[in-house]
Amino acid sequence: MLKFALIAGLAGLAILVVGCQSPSERFAQLSQEFIDTTLAFSPSLATSVGLHQYQGQNLDSLLDDMGTQSIDRQKHFYEDFLRRLDALDRNKLSAEDQADLSMLRDQCSLALMDFNELHPQLHNPTMYVETLGTALFSPFTLEYAPKQVRYRQVIARLEKVPLYLDQAAVNLTSAPDIWTKVAIQENQGNIDLVDHTIRSAMPPELAADYTRAAQTALGAMRKFDDYLRNSLAGRNNADWRLGQDRYTRRFRLVLEAGTDAATALASAELELERVRAQMFQLALPLHRQMFPEHREHAGLSGDALKNQVIGEVLDKIATRHATPETYMDDARKDLQETRAFVEQKHLVTLPARSNLQVIPTPEFMRGVYSVGGFNPAPALEPQLGAFYWITPIPANWPKEQIESKLREYNFYGLKLLTIHEAMPGHYVQMEIANDIEPPTRRVLRGVLGNNPYIEGWAVYATQMMLEEGYLDHSPELALTFAKHQLRVIANTILDVRLQMLGMTDQEALDLMEKQTFQEKEEAVEKLQRAKLTNCQLPVYFVGWQGWLSLREHYRQAKGAAFQLEAFHDAALKEGAVPLPMMDRFLK
Repeated sequence: MLKFALIAGLAGLAILVVGCQSPSERFAQLSQEFIDTTLAFSPSLATSVGLHQYQGQNLDSLLDDMGTQSIDRQKHFYEDFLRRLDALDRNKLSAEDQADLSMLRDQCSLALMDFNELHPQLHNPTMYVETLGTALFSPFTLEYAPKQVRYRQVIARLEKVPLYLDQAAVNLTSAPDIWTKVAIQENQGNIDLVDHTIRSAMPPELAADYTRAAQTALGAMRKFDDYLRNSLAGRNNADWRLGQDRYTRRFRLVLEAGTDAATALASAELELERVRAQMFQLALPLHRQMFPEHREHAGLSGDALKNQVIGEVLDKIATRHATPETYMDDARKDLQETRAFVEQKHLVTLPARSNLQVIPTPEFMRGVYSVGGFNPAPALEPQLGAFYWITPIPANWPKEQIESKLREYNFYGLKLLTIHEAMPGHYVQMEIANDIEPPTRRVLRGVLGNNPYIEGWAVYATQMMLEEGYLDHSPELALTFAKHQLRVIANTILDVRLQMLGMTDQEALDLMEKQTFQEKEEAVEKLQRAKLTNCQLPVYFVGWQGWLSLREHYRQAKGAAFQLEAFHDAALKEGAVPLPMMDRFLK
């Protein structure tokens, strides 16, 4: 009786405390619940974000549970959480909270679209392979605990690999050929990671335990390879295309940009012609210098003339490139050069931390990151490492394939990649975002942040660097960047037309090689990426246009008081909220 009275009293006190909370405080608790619960659903992601403990569980020793009961539990959580969000009075929340609320609602809706319509757990083998690779790679590289502790967690995760991959094999019913092909390649990357990379770094005192766990895990990975090749490959009737209805709805939820897929496509196709005309004007004086004997191809006109002149100049520019052996070091030198320029010009207040490392792209991620990428420091542990990935050029590639890759990422192209991914692109952006308070908002906007904001910043920042005189207004760099702009534009055209308008492979390759001057190897890799993802490629163009619009609004509001550094600092400190919402934070 006394126990019951005590419990009742505590319950009444809890109700009183909740009743005294402000709407913002109640929403903060709701956000915290969402972050903690959804990260706990994926221990692989939780480690990379910096959440290590949840409800008495050590997440760093666990793998994602992909069993039927776990998937059902996740689905029910998102359904219930969406109902709870819909019950909130939006008008009682601050502008910051309203932005977070919109992002939470869209995340729930995206998750439910996966659970109810797309079913990636049934059709996407790369999801399993990449999740496993991340689960093993994060504790291996992120120094959130002593090496002994982290490597024991790797061993604990290796022990769970057989169950995890058995769940994958049970779940997967069919997959598009390209998804199975890439999963096979990335699964081999995981095998190499376990059998060579991590094994070679294992402390002697853990070697025996590692060998036992690795032997079992490697057996499961090779069994999964056999399953992919000899079972799933024969069940290839799943379609990577979403179709018009599903793509249109997913486009709105992913981009949160206040525009639809058809409008973005129309805008991109208009911009394609504008940039091509700009490139022709940039190329003409260079062409006169490089090819005076060609006399500007007086017998050609229209697109044929543009393609010939621009193509010849780009071909000449592309001959200045690294070798496979110097590729990585050249990227490191470019990083130092771009940092010095940003500091000299006061373009943005750089974060105090200096934690960026340039490393090879993990093999299990090279299906999507065929060129390079950026992996930020964990949002909850921003003092740890951030990584600028450069995808090495395989030594066993044919000579012409190697040359094609090096020509695409030549002297100028590699500099642009470094600006985009690192300085002042994603690295600067994410480091600043990793100082957002409270931490719940930091994780929400960092891990689940708006992709047009994120990728659009990197494209915009590259344009801004050139506007400010990087590399002394080099016309070769300007033309190379215009080519990159064409690639950004083509990304949107590809994704929309492939996913909902039935674009063929050949039409996609023609667009990239004949209209946007991409090397064959780059075009083939981009087509693969377009089939592996959806609603991801358009974020570059939509975000780039959004950032330019945001800057112009800010310039008009500030008038003569406008300062570029102040604009960048103000926009970046908010983190990755949808760009249409950003205006209200900058006034």
